[in-house]
Amino acid sequence: MHVEKETDKGLIVSGAKVVATGSALTHYNFIAHYGIPIKDKSFALIFTAPMDSPGIKLIARSSYEFNAAATGSPFDYPLSSRLDENDSILVFDKVLVPWENIFIYGDVDKINQFFPASGFVPRFTLHGLTRLSVKLDFIAGLFSMAVEATGSKDFRGVQAGVGEVIAWRNTFHALGDAMVKSPVPWQGTEGYNLPNLNAGLAYRVLAPMAYPRIKELIERHVASGLIYLPSSAADFESEAIRPYLDRFVRGSNGYAALDRVKLLKLLWDAIGTEFGGRHELYERNYAGNYENLRIETLGAATVTGDLASMQSLVKDCMSEYDLSGWTGSDLINPDDISLVGRGSVQAA
Repeated sequence: MHVEKETDKGLIVSGAKVVATGSALTHYNFIAHYGIPIKDKSFALIFTAPMDSPGIKLIARSSYEFNAAATGSPFDYPLSSRLDENDSILVFDKVLVPWENIFIYGDVDKINQFFPASGFVPRFTLHGLTRLSVKLDFIAGLFSMAVEATGSKDFRGVQAGVGEVIAWRNTFHALGDAMVKSPVPWQGTEGYNLPNLNAGLAYRVLAPMAYPRIKELIERHVASGLIYLPSSAADFESEAIRPYLDRFVRGSNGYAALDRVKLLKLLWDAIGTEFGGRHELYERNYAGNYENLRIETLGAATVTGDLASMQSLVKDCMSEYDLSGWTGSDLINPDDISLVGRGSVQAA
């Protein structure tokens, strides 16, 4: 996004942003900057714009909801049918943004400080962490029910897999508790706190590692149960097919065929359909690119003094000994039994 022209009414803006999730359903879009430092004044802007502004375009990916409606039913695609967040390329083609909608323009230093200094990171990570924690409540419950329906819930390896998913779920809930219950003072403000940044940054690094691992565990332990399914809910309404389904597609532990299929189609829609694949990609990249997540965690530790504190602990440890042995009064050198310091050993 960049400014093409300044006018009395506002700025003429052109450019594009990726990915505008849900933009088709919103009234206004907030445009800010994150990533490579801005050097040119024309790119230094933060603003909001109504979605019906002349010149705003949305180029959307295919609709998973449409595909689900066309080729199946809510029974077959229970998540795709109602929870698709259509992602779009947001295009500005000479859009007039009124001055009253401009938050920052032309101040390169202020633009580059927006992301680290505005409180944006702690707040957006708390939002993302809360969202993921609830999502994992659902996935852990679904996984545990799926292995019950397929008859493998009592296998030791399967129990270990379910337990690991629950551990990931517990980890993110614990990080959320830490963000809220251990807030930090908001520098430059009086009497205001921000969610704990360290816990938020830990979530950003761990989430892209956790989600693919959780998907791997589900695919490993539910296995062919995810594809041993009829193509459509219509099969259960067929007098010719229904008896075979009831006999050969029934589940274990009292799951009738209809209940087993309903459950496993829900799990497949969560991880295996286009909707499910999009969510894995989303979780891998939601909080930023792989390297930046880690570099920003290092940067935050450096700025806050946490890294210096960690290094101080190492220096304190190293100060307690030298070539002659322990230097602290509370530690005793083993001169009376040491073989290293004896003349015979040294001569040898």
